Amino acid sequence: MDMTRKRWALLPLLAGTLALQSASALAQSYPSRPVRVMVGFAPGGPNDIIARAYGARLAETFGQAFIVENRTGAGGNLAAEAVARAAPDGYTITLGSTGPSAVNPALYAKLPFDLVRDLDIVSLVATGNSALAVHPGVPAANVKELVALARAQPGKLTYASSGNGSSLHLAAELFKQMTGVDLVHVPYKGAAPAMTDLVSGQVDMSFAPVANVVPLARAGKLRLLALTGAKHSAFAPGTPTLAESGLPGFDVWTWYAILCTAGTPESVVDRLHAALVKIAQNPQLKEQLANIGIDAEASASPAEARAYRAAEVEKWGKLVRAIGVKAE
Repeated sequence: MDMTRKRWALLPLLAGTLALQSASALAQSYPSRPVRVMVGFAPGGPNDIIARAYGARLAETFGQAFIVENRTGAGGNLAAEAVARAAPDGYTITLGSTGPSAVNPALYAKLPFDLVRDLDIVSLVATGNSALAVHPGVPAANVKELVALARAQPGKLTYASSGNGSSLHLAAELFKQMTGVDLVHVPYKGAAPAMTDLVSGQVDMSFAPVANVVPLARAGKLRLLALTGAKHSAFAPGTPTLAESGLPGFDVWTWYAILCTAGTPESVVDRLHAALVKIAQNPQLKEQLANIGIDAEASASPAEARAYRAAEVEKWGKLVRAIGVKAE
């Protein structure tokens, strides 16, 4: 082989080496400027609170601002789209959750981007349990009695949700599938108005975040029957799970995660993940989130987070297609 051919043969190897060095340098310098954290829901809600709690500590960790931007609308899709269309460099990320990250891919059929293909997940950062509650006027002290009542009066009991296609709407539909009961769905534009009508007796029952239900149950305005997740909640001590109440395998909870633009260098993803793992163990952050019924936690690795999201997309996609629900 002559010298010219040797030089040409070395070019791909050289290009690969330079690419690795470039990615390594990017990771070491990341972040070198402020990072945008897109949130698809209004200020004051759990998504916003979690994003700001982690954002403040990411800023402390890296010495750069992590600026939360609330871009509301379309069930969280507008915030996700901003990240999907951003440069794949880790400087535009989002605090996603079960709805936009796992339910919406099946719920919204004609988005101008792909919620799965165009966004990569870095790590779960928090989980939140939800609860099944009824109005005190409903003659059911537990899940078994509620199911018996619903079977005796098909199509009479109503349930409120925070919106058509929301994860808690789907939790109720899963409950219907597993018990064979006929309930009437009454969708609201958010959890707050749904709770207001449940307390006033306009609707009979609801699946709602545990933080929304527990204070009202303590005040005697609602009756808390069970938790939707498979694990117990320190926010509602002594409350059984639906799995323990005659529905083995029922496990519905809200998860929250940091996602970035697909194609972001793995070295940057790893650097961000490592910071999130440490922050999730921060006692002050854990206490701050516990006060709203949220548990701080992180995925063991980005690979584990990706596998989990894929399973969730499949799980909720099957249910969305089975009940034929469409986005409003």
